[in-house]
Amino acid sequence: MYVYKYSIEEKGFVDEKIDKSINIRDEIKKIKKNKNAIILAHYYQNGEVQDIADFVGDSLALSQKAAKTDADIIVLAGVHFMAETAKILSPYKKILLPDLNAGCSLAESCPADEFAEFIKKHPEHTIISYVNTTTEIKALTDIACTSSNIFKIIESLPPEEKIIFAPDKNLGNYIKSKTGREMVIWNGACHVHEEFSLEGILELKKEHTKAKIIAHPECEKPILLVADHIGSTSSLLNYTVEDNSKEYIVVTEPGIIHQMIKKNPEKLFLVAPPKDSTCGCNDCNFMKLITVEKIYNTLKYEMPEIKIDEKIRKKAEKSIIRMMEISEKLGL
Repeated sequence: MYVYKYSIEEKGFVDEKIDKSINIRDEIKKIKKNKNAIILAHYYQNGEVQDIADFVGDSLALSQKAAKTDADIIVLAGVHFMAETAKILSPYKKILLPDLNAGCSLAESCPADEFAEFIKKHPEHTIISYVNTTTEIKALTDIACTSSNIFKIIESLPPEEKIIFAPDKNLGNYIKSKTGREMVIWNGACHVHEEFSLEGILELKKEHTKAKIIAHPECEKPILLVADHIGSTSSLLNYTVEDNSKEYIVVTEPGIIHQMIKKNPEKLFLVAPPKDSTCGCNDCNFMKLITVEKIYNTLKYEMPEIKIDEKIRKKAEKSIIRMMEISEKLGL
């Protein structure tokens, strides 16, 4: 057993070669059934990972599912903050992340010690933090949010209430422009959504004149100004189902296109180009660290496991529970 522990310490995941003679999908199903396990996958995962998951969704939906599932083991096919969120909501369940290196540039852009000092400089503000943050940031937060529910959460607060929003500056400024609320915004960003090229998108639009531009609000303002629809990952997906257009330029992590095609096989989905065409910057490399093989090994050996200090977990839980209570009350 030591070899597996060693591989996790050195590499962040169970590094074991898998017998090619087995059907890995069937084996995953058997292990899940025997161990009462469930796989939750984010929309930004590779299509093959999404297809073996029991549930696929955005950050809000994954949080809600993690809180309600009767499974004893949750495998989070996503990034580290998502697995932490699942553990915060389900402390007595075993939460597994197939690769501990699956971090988040946005979460890392908001260190807890610096954010604590930022809060001190702005007293008497309600602290709203995106779910894309560490447990330590959530513990400093009054209300967590996602891009799916942020507007409703803002609207639920009195008009005169002063707000700190963290960590995404693009999302924060977009919210501020739409609501007119008094907000102090942390200067963080997602490397994927900051790397889309406005010029490249407009060139693609020239080639596909009927295509609609749909963008995530974590994108920079110039891109949002040319978008036909701005919304969370689930909002973008729903828009492609409900809208009658046949072509879309998708300005978010392209993993979501897998679900868009499944729901709209007759439509064309174009990946928005990044500023640097050689870097593949429109893919989240952290998300793509999760593979079917790593999920298999994770289920088999029940490692790597996410653990959180109970004291900080309880503090962080309050902000997520408040988010979920508001969301449930508003039917989100």
